[in-house]
Amino acid sequence: MVDKDLFLHDLSIVAILKCEGPYLKEWIDYHLLAGVDHFYLYDNESPDNQVEVAQAEIVKPYVEAGLVDYFPFPGIRMQMRAYNDAIKRFKFQSRYMSFTDADEFIYPKFNKIDLSPVVGEGIIGLVDEILSRDPNAAGLAMNWQFFGSNNLEKMDYSRGVLERFTRRAPNDWTSPGMGNNLIKTLANPRAINVYGHPHYPTYFNGLYSINESGSVVPIYSNKPITVEKIALNHYFTKTKEEFLKKIARGCASMPRPRPISEFYSFDRNEEFDDGILIYRDERAKVYQPPKPRSAEDLIKALEKNLSTDSYSGKMETFLTCRAVADYLKTKLKDDTQAKFYEEVALKAILKSFAGPVSTAEKELFNRELPELLKLPYPVVEELRKLKTD
Repeated sequence: MVDKDLFLHDLSIVAILKCEGPYLKEWIDYHLLAGVDHFYLYDNESPDNQVEVAQAEIVKPYVEAGLVDYFPFPGIRMQMRAYNDAIKRFKFQSRYMSFTDADEFIYPKFNKIDLSPVVGEGIIGLVDEILSRDPNAAGLAMNWQFFGSNNLEKMDYSRGVLERFTRRAPNDWTSPGMGNNLIKTLANPRAINVYGHPHYPTYFNGLYSINESGSVVPIYSNKPITVEKIALNHYFTKTKEEFLKKIARGCASMPRPRPISEFYSFDRNEEFDDGILIYRDERAKVYQPPKPRSAEDLIKALEKNLSTDSYSGKMETFLTCRAVADYLKTKLKDDTQAKFYEEVALKAILKSFAGPVSTAEKELFNRELPELLKLPYPVVEELRKLKTD
Protein backbone atom coordinates (compact mmCIF):
# COMPACT_ATOMS: atom_id res chain seq x y z
CA MET A 1 0.00 0.00 0.00
CA VAL A 2 1.43 3.38 -1.04
CA ASP A 3 2.13 5.93 1.70
CA LYS A 4 -0.99 8.08 2.06
CA ASP A 5 1.15 11.20 2.61
CA LEU A 6 2.09 11.13 -1.09
CA PHE A 7 -1.44 11.94 -2.21
CA LEU A 8 -3.32 15.21 -2.41
CA HIS A 9 -6.51 13.33 -1.52
CA ASP A 10 -7.26 10.16 0.43
CA LEU A 11 -10.66 9.43 -1.10
CA SER A 12 -12.29 11.06 -4.11
CA ILE A 13 -15.62 10.42 -5.78
CA VAL A 14 -15.79 10.36 -9.56
CA ALA A 15 -19.30 10.99 -10.89
CA ILE A 16 -21.01 12.05 -14.10
CA LEU A 17 -23.99 14.32 -13.51
CA LYS A 18 -27.01 15.40 -15.48
CA CYS A 19 -29.40 17.97 -13.96
CA GLU A 20 -28.69 16.95 -10.34
CA GLY A 21 -28.83 20.54 -9.02
CA PRO A 22 -31.59 20.06 -6.41
CA TYR A 23 -29.75 17.11 -4.82
CA LEU A 24 -26.09 17.97 -5.24
CA LYS A 25 -25.38 20.02 -2.11
CA GLU A 26 -26.77 17.35 0.22
CA TRP A 27 -24.84 14.64 -1.62
CA ILE A 28 -21.52 16.50 -1.45
CA ASP A 29 -22.00 17.60 2.17
CA TYR A 30 -22.90 14.10 3.31
CA HIS A 31 -19.84 12.55 1.70
CA LEU A 32 -17.56 15.23 3.13
CA LEU A 33 -18.88 14.31 6.59
CA ALA A 34 -18.32 10.63 5.82
CA GLY A 35 -14.65 11.16 4.92
CA VAL A 36 -14.52 11.91 1.20
CA ASP A 37 -12.11 14.79 0.66
CA HIS A 38 -12.42 15.49 -3.07
CA PHE A 39 -14.80 15.16 -6.02
CA TYR A 40 -14.18 14.89 -9.76
CA LEU A 41 -17.54 15.83 -11.27
CA TYR A 42 -18.33 15.61 -14.97
CA ASP A 43 -21.30 17.65 -16.22
CA ASN A 44 -23.04 15.82 -19.04
CA GLU A 45 -24.96 18.62 -20.74
CA SER A 46 -26.85 20.01 -17.75
CA PRO A 47 -28.33 23.27 -19.12
CA ASP A 48 -27.55 26.52 -17.31
CA ASN A 49 -31.19 27.53 -17.60
CA GLN A 50 -32.61 24.60 -15.66
CA VAL A 51 -35.97 25.33 -14.08
CA GLU A 52 -34.44 24.15 -10.83
CA VAL A 53 -31.07 25.16 -9.40
CA ALA A 54 -28.22 24.68 -11.88
CA GLN A 55 -25.44 22.27 -10.97
CA ALA A 56 -22.71 24.77 -11.80
CA GLU A 57 -24.04 27.26 -9.23
CA ILE A 58 -24.28 24.59 -6.54
CA VAL A 59 -20.71 23.37 -6.99
CA LYS A 60 -19.13 26.82 -7.38
CA PRO A 61 -18.24 27.34 -3.68
CA TYR A 62 -16.84 23.79 -3.48
CA VAL A 63 -14.70 24.44 -6.56
CA GLU A 64 -13.43 27.67 -5.00
CA ALA A 65 -12.61 25.78 -1.79
CA GLY A 66 -10.55 23.23 -3.74
CA LEU A 67 -12.92 20.36 -2.93
CA VAL A 68 -14.34 19.83 -6.42
CA ASP A 69 -12.90 19.67 -9.93
CA TYR A 70 -15.82 20.31 -12.30
CA PHE A 71 -15.66 19.52 -16.01
CA PRO A 72 -18.13 20.04 -18.88
CA PHE A 73 -18.45 16.64 -20.54
CA PRO A 74 -20.99 16.68 -23.39
CA GLY A 75 -21.96 13.73 -25.51
CA ILE A 76 -23.94 10.48 -25.49
CA ARG A 77 -23.02 7.51 -23.28
CA MET A 78 -20.18 9.39 -21.62
CA GLN A 79 -20.06 7.66 -18.22
CA MET A 80 -17.19 5.29 -18.98
CA ARG A 81 -15.26 8.02 -20.75
CA ALA A 82 -15.59 10.20 -17.65
CA TYR A 83 -14.37 7.43 -15.37
CA ASN A 84 -11.37 6.67 -17.58
CA ASP A 85 -10.53 10.34 -17.95
CA ALA A 86 -10.40 10.74 -14.15
CA ILE A 87 -8.20 7.67 -13.82
CA LYS A 88 -5.80 8.85 -16.50
CA ARG A 89 -5.46 12.39 -15.17
CA PHE A 90 -5.76 12.02 -11.41
CA LYS A 91 -4.80 8.48 -10.37
CA PHE A 92 -1.62 9.71 -8.70
CA GLN A 93 -3.43 12.50 -6.85
CA SER A 94 -6.06 10.41 -5.05
CA ARG A 95 -5.27 7.30 -3.02
CA TYR A 96 -8.74 5.85 -3.63
CA MET A 97 -11.52 6.71 -6.04
CA SER A 98 -15.17 5.74 -5.69
CA PHE A 99 -17.08 5.53 -8.96
CA THR A 100 -20.61 6.31 -7.86
CA ASP A 101 -23.62 8.39 -8.90
CA ALA A 102 -25.37 11.35 -7.33
CA ASP A 103 -28.28 9.17 -6.20
CA GLU A 104 -25.92 6.83 -4.32
CA PHE A 105 -24.67 7.47 -0.78
CA ILE A 106 -21.79 5.45 0.68
CA TYR A 107 -22.88 4.29 4.12
CA PRO A 108 -20.26 2.72 6.41
CA LYS A 109 -22.18 0.83 9.06
CA PHE A 110 -21.48 1.42 12.73
CA ASN A 111 -22.04 -0.11 16.13
CA LYS A 112 -24.95 1.79 17.68
CA ILE A 113 -23.52 1.29 21.16
CA ASP A 114 -20.09 2.86 20.70
CA LEU A 115 -20.78 4.49 17.29
CA SER A 116 -17.59 3.10 15.79
CA PRO A 117 -16.36 3.92 13.15
CA VAL A 118 -18.35 7.17 13.39
CA VAL A 119 -15.66 8.89 15.45
CA GLY A 120 -12.86 7.18 13.55
CA GLU A 121 -11.79 7.73 9.97
CA GLY A 122 -15.18 7.23 8.37
CA ILE A 123 -15.21 5.48 5.00
CA ILE A 124 -11.44 5.51 4.54
CA GLY A 125 -10.64 3.68 7.78
CA LEU A 126 -13.11 0.92 6.98
CA VAL A 127 -11.84 0.54 3.41
CA ASP A 128 -8.23 0.35 4.58
CA GLU A 129 -9.16 -2.34 7.10
CA ILE A 130 -10.99 -4.47 4.51
CA LEU A 131 -8.46 -4.17 1.67
CA SER A 132 -5.43 -4.69 3.92
CA ARG A 133 -6.44 -8.35 4.36
CA ASP A 134 -5.52 -9.25 0.78
CA PRO A 135 -2.43 -7.86 -1.01
CA ASN A 136 -4.07 -8.43 -4.40
CA ALA A 137 -7.31 -6.63 -3.47
CA ALA A 138 -7.40 -3.38 -5.44
CA GLY A 139 -11.02 -2.37 -4.85
CA LEU A 140 -14.06 -2.74 -2.62
CA ALA A 141 -17.33 -3.96 -4.14
CA MET A 142 -20.23 -2.25 -2.31
CA ASN A 143 -23.73 -3.73 -2.55
CA TRP A 144 -26.67 -1.50 -3.35
CA GLN A 145 -29.58 -0.98 -1.00
CA PHE A 146 -32.61 0.22 -2.98
CA PHE A 147 -34.69 2.92 -1.30
CA GLY A 148 -38.19 3.69 -2.56
CA SER A 149 -40.56 6.65 -2.62
CA ASN A 150 -41.82 6.31 0.97
CA ASN A 151 -45.20 6.30 -0.83
CA LEU A 152 -44.78 10.00 -1.58
CA GLU A 153 -46.13 11.27 -4.89
CA LYS A 154 -44.81 14.86 -5.06
CA MET A 155 -41.26 16.19 -4.80
CA ASP A 156 -40.42 18.37 -1.81
CA TYR A 157 -37.07 20.10 -2.01
CA SER A 158 -37.51 21.67 1.43
CA ARG A 159 -36.20 18.39 2.86
CA GLY A 160 -33.23 16.35 1.78
CA VAL A 161 -33.21 12.95 0.13
CA LEU A 162 -32.03 11.21 3.30
CA GLU A 163 -34.87 12.65 5.38
CA ARG A 164 -37.59 12.00 2.81
CA PHE A 165 -36.73 8.43 1.87
CA THR A 166 -36.28 6.08 4.80
CA ARG A 167 -37.94 2.93 3.45
CA ARG A 168 -36.17 0.36 1.32
CA ALA A 169 -36.21 -3.14 -0.08
CA PRO A 170 -35.07 -6.03 2.14
CA ASN A 171 -31.30 -6.48 2.25
CA ASP A 172 -31.36 -9.56 0.01
CA TRP A 173 -33.86 -8.25 -2.58
CA THR A 174 -33.00 -8.95 -6.21
CA SER A 175 -34.82 -8.24 -9.45
CA PRO A 176 -34.17 -9.10 -13.11
CA GLY A 177 -31.61 -6.62 -14.42
CA MET A 178 -31.19 -4.69 -11.20
CA GLY A 179 -31.32 -5.30 -7.45
CA ASN A 180 -29.32 -5.18 -4.23
CA ASN A 181 -26.97 -7.84 -5.58
CA LEU A 182 -25.47 -5.21 -7.92
CA ILE A 183 -22.37 -3.38 -6.76
CA LYS A 184 -20.44 -0.19 -7.34
CA THR A 185 -16.71 0.02 -6.82
CA LEU A 186 -14.32 2.01 -4.65
CA ALA A 187 -10.79 1.30 -5.89
CA ASN A 188 -7.12 2.09 -6.12
CA PRO A 189 -7.13 3.93 -9.48
CA ARG A 190 -3.49 3.04 -10.20
CA ALA A 191 -4.51 -0.62 -10.32
CA ILE A 192 -7.20 -0.10 -12.97
CA ASN A 193 -6.50 -1.07 -16.56
CA VAL A 194 -9.80 0.22 -17.93
CA TYR A 195 -13.30 1.08 -16.72
CA GLY A 196 -15.59 -0.62 -19.22
CA HIS A 197 -18.72 -1.22 -17.12
CA PRO A 198 -20.56 1.24 -14.84
CA HIS A 199 -20.31 -1.10 -11.86
CA TYR A 200 -16.78 -2.47 -11.86
CA PRO A 201 -13.35 -1.96 -13.49
CA THR A 202 -10.90 -4.32 -15.14
CA TYR A 203 -7.68 -4.29 -13.15
CA PHE A 204 -4.12 -5.04 -14.13
CA ASN A 205 -3.25 -8.74 -14.13
CA GLY A 206 -3.66 -10.54 -10.80
CA LEU A 207 -5.66 -7.79 -9.05
CA TYR A 208 -9.36 -7.78 -8.23
CA SER A 209 -12.18 -6.39 -6.09
CA ILE A 210 -13.35 -7.97 -2.87
CA ASN A 211 -16.52 -7.50 -0.83
CA GLU A 212 -16.63 -6.50 2.84
CA SER A 213 -16.13 -10.16 3.83
CA GLY A 214 -12.99 -10.53 1.72
CA SER A 215 -14.51 -12.68 -1.06
CA VAL A 216 -13.44 -11.91 -4.63
CA VAL A 217 -16.08 -10.10 -6.74
CA PRO A 218 -15.02 -10.33 -10.41
CA ILE A 219 -18.21 -8.90 -11.97
CA TYR A 220 -21.03 -6.42 -11.31
CA SER A 221 -22.93 -8.70 -8.93
CA ASN A 222 -22.09 -9.86 -5.42
CA LYS A 223 -24.05 -12.75 -3.92
CA PRO A 224 -24.71 -13.42 -1.17
CA ILE A 225 -25.41 -9.75 -0.59
CA THR A 226 -23.21 -8.35 2.18
CA VAL A 227 -24.09 -5.04 3.84
CA GLU A 228 -23.09 -5.54 7.46
CA LYS A 229 -20.10 -3.17 7.29
CA ILE A 230 -20.78 -0.93 4.29
CA ALA A 231 -23.63 -0.34 1.88
CA LEU A 232 -24.39 1.93 -1.03
CA ASN A 233 -27.79 3.47 -0.36
CA HIS A 234 -29.40 3.90 -3.78
CA TYR A 235 -32.19 6.49 -4.00
CA PHE A 236 -33.12 5.45 -7.51
CA THR A 237 -36.81 6.34 -7.76
CA LYS A 238 -37.46 9.11 -5.23
CA THR A 239 -41.06 10.26 -5.81
CA LYS A 240 -42.97 9.50 -8.99
CA GLU A 241 -42.86 13.18 -9.93
CA GLU A 242 -39.08 13.20 -9.58
CA PHE A 243 -38.74 9.96 -11.54
CA LEU A 244 -40.66 11.53 -14.42
CA LYS A 245 -38.12 14.36 -14.37
CA LYS A 246 -35.34 11.76 -14.46
CA ILE A 247 -36.91 10.28 -17.59
CA ALA A 248 -37.17 13.72 -19.21
CA ARG A 249 -33.56 14.76 -18.59
CA GLY A 250 -32.05 11.65 -20.16
CA CYS A 251 -29.23 9.46 -18.92
CA ALA A 252 -25.43 9.88 -19.11
CA SER A 253 -24.91 6.11 -19.50
CA MET A 254 -27.66 5.17 -21.98
CA PRO A 255 -28.84 6.62 -25.29
CA ARG A 256 -32.51 5.98 -24.52
CA PRO A 257 -34.77 7.41 -21.77
CA ARG A 258 -35.70 5.19 -18.84
CA PRO A 259 -39.20 3.68 -19.03
CA ILE A 260 -41.75 4.57 -16.34
CA SER A 261 -42.08 0.83 -15.65
CA GLU A 262 -38.76 1.05 -13.78
CA PHE A 263 -40.40 3.25 -11.16
CA TYR A 264 -42.98 0.60 -10.38
CA SER A 265 -40.38 -2.20 -10.41
CA PHE A 266 -37.91 -0.47 -8.08
CA ASP A 267 -40.15 1.58 -5.78
CA ARG A 268 -39.49 -0.66 -2.78
CA ASN A 269 -40.66 0.42 0.68
CA GLU A 270 -40.88 -2.75 2.77
CA GLU A 271 -38.35 -1.88 5.50
CA PHE A 272 -37.71 1.26 7.56
CA ASP A 273 -34.05 2.27 7.73
CA ASP A 274 -32.82 5.64 9.02
CA GLY A 275 -29.34 4.43 9.98
CA ILE A 276 -27.63 6.77 7.52
CA LEU A 277 -29.24 9.77 9.24
CA ILE A 278 -27.84 8.69 12.60
CA TYR A 279 -24.44 8.17 11.00
CA ARG A 280 -24.52 11.59 9.31
CA ASP A 281 -25.51 13.42 12.48
CA GLU A 282 -22.85 11.71 14.59
CA ARG A 283 -20.15 12.40 12.00
CA ALA A 284 -21.18 16.06 11.97
CA LYS A 285 -20.18 16.30 15.65
CA VAL A 286 -16.57 15.32 14.89
CA TYR A 287 -16.18 16.67 11.37
CA GLN A 288 -13.05 18.57 10.41
CA PRO A 289 -12.85 20.06 6.90
CA PRO A 290 -10.26 18.40 4.65
CA LYS A 291 -6.85 19.98 5.00
CA PRO A 292 -5.05 20.00 1.65
CA ARG A 293 -1.49 18.75 1.69
CA SER A 294 0.93 21.59 1.16
CA ALA A 295 3.99 21.57 -1.08
CA GLU A 296 6.10 21.23 2.06
CA ASP A 297 4.11 18.17 3.16
CA LEU A 298 4.60 16.53 -0.24
CA ILE A 299 8.34 17.24 -0.26
CA LYS A 300 8.66 15.56 3.15
CA ALA A 301 6.75 12.55 1.82
CA LEU A 302 9.03 12.36 -1.23
CA GLU A 303 12.12 12.49 0.95
CA LYS A 304 10.77 9.73 3.19
CA ASN A 305 9.74 7.40 0.37
CA LEU A 306 12.79 7.92 -1.83
CA SER A 307 15.35 7.55 0.98
CA THR A 308 15.39 3.79 0.84
CA ASP A 309 17.60 0.80 0.21
CA SER A 310 14.58 -1.35 -0.63
CA TYR A 311 13.15 -1.21 -4.16
CA SER A 312 11.40 -4.52 -4.75
CA GLY A 313 7.62 -4.32 -4.96
CA LYS A 314 7.53 -0.53 -4.83
CA MET A 315 6.89 0.33 -8.48
CA GLU A 316 3.56 1.98 -7.65
CA THR A 317 5.19 4.05 -4.90
CA PHE A 318 8.01 5.28 -7.14
CA LEU A 319 5.65 6.10 -10.02
CA THR A 320 3.54 8.04 -7.54
CA CYS A 321 6.65 9.89 -6.32
CA ARG A 322 7.46 10.83 -9.91
CA ALA A 323 3.96 12.18 -10.44
CA VAL A 324 4.11 14.15 -7.17
CA ALA A 325 7.40 15.73 -8.20
CA ASP A 326 5.89 16.63 -11.57
CA TYR A 327 2.93 18.24 -9.81
CA LEU A 328 5.30 20.24 -7.58
CA LYS A 329 7.08 21.64 -10.63
CA THR A 330 3.91 23.60 -11.33
CA LYS A 331 3.46 24.77 -7.73
CA LEU A 332 6.93 25.89 -6.63
CA LYS A 333 8.47 29.19 -7.71
CA ASP A 334 11.81 27.42 -8.01
CA ASP A 335 11.30 23.93 -9.42
CA THR A 336 14.88 22.77 -8.80
CA GLN A 337 13.93 20.65 -5.80
CA ALA A 338 10.98 19.10 -7.62
CA LYS A 339 13.19 18.18 -10.58
CA PHE A 340 15.72 16.63 -8.22
CA TYR A 341 13.08 14.35 -6.68
CA GLU A 342 11.65 13.54 -10.09
CA GLU A 343 15.01 12.24 -11.27
CA VAL A 344 15.52 10.33 -8.01
CA ALA A 345 12.09 8.73 -8.50
CA LEU A 346 13.04 7.66 -12.03
CA LYS A 347 16.23 6.07 -10.71
CA ALA A 348 14.18 4.25 -8.07
CA ILE A 349 11.85 2.93 -10.78
CA LEU A 350 14.88 1.63 -12.64
CA LYS A 351 16.30 -0.02 -9.52
CA SER A 352 12.99 -1.71 -8.77
CA PHE A 353 13.53 -3.88 -11.86
CA ALA A 354 16.54 -5.47 -10.19
CA GLY A 355 14.19 -7.58 -8.08
CA PRO A 356 10.94 -9.45 -8.78
CA VAL A 357 8.37 -7.29 -10.58
CA SER A 358 4.75 -8.43 -10.69
CA THR A 359 2.79 -8.46 -13.91
CA ALA A 360 0.52 -5.71 -12.54
CA GLU A 361 3.57 -3.55 -11.76
CA LYS A 362 4.92 -4.06 -15.27
CA GLU A 363 1.56 -3.14 -16.78
CA LEU A 364 1.38 0.06 -14.73
CA PHE A 365 4.97 0.90 -15.73
CA ASN A 366 4.17 0.36 -19.42
CA ARG A 367 1.11 2.56 -19.09
CA GLU A 368 3.20 5.42 -17.70
CA LEU A 369 6.30 4.90 -19.84
CA PRO A 370 5.29 7.24 -22.72
CA GLU A 371 5.14 10.13 -20.25
CA LEU A 372 8.40 9.14 -18.60
CA LEU A 373 10.21 9.07 -21.94
CA LYS A 374 9.41 12.75 -22.48
CA LEU A 375 11.54 13.74 -19.47
CA PRO A 376 15.03 15.27 -19.92
CA TYR A 377 17.05 13.00 -17.62
CA PRO A 378 19.82 10.53 -18.59
CA VAL A 379 18.09 7.68 -16.72
CA VAL A 380 15.19 7.88 -19.17
CA GLU A 381 17.25 6.05 -21.82
CA GLU A 382 17.71 3.15 -19.40
CA LEU A 383 13.96 3.07 -18.73
CA ARG A 384 13.26 2.93 -22.45
CA LYS A 385 14.96 -0.48 -22.60
CA LEU A 386 12.66 -1.88 -19.90
CA LYS A 387 9.38 -1.77 -21.81
CA THR A 388 7.82 -5.20 -21.30
CA ASP A 389 5.24 -7.10 -23.33
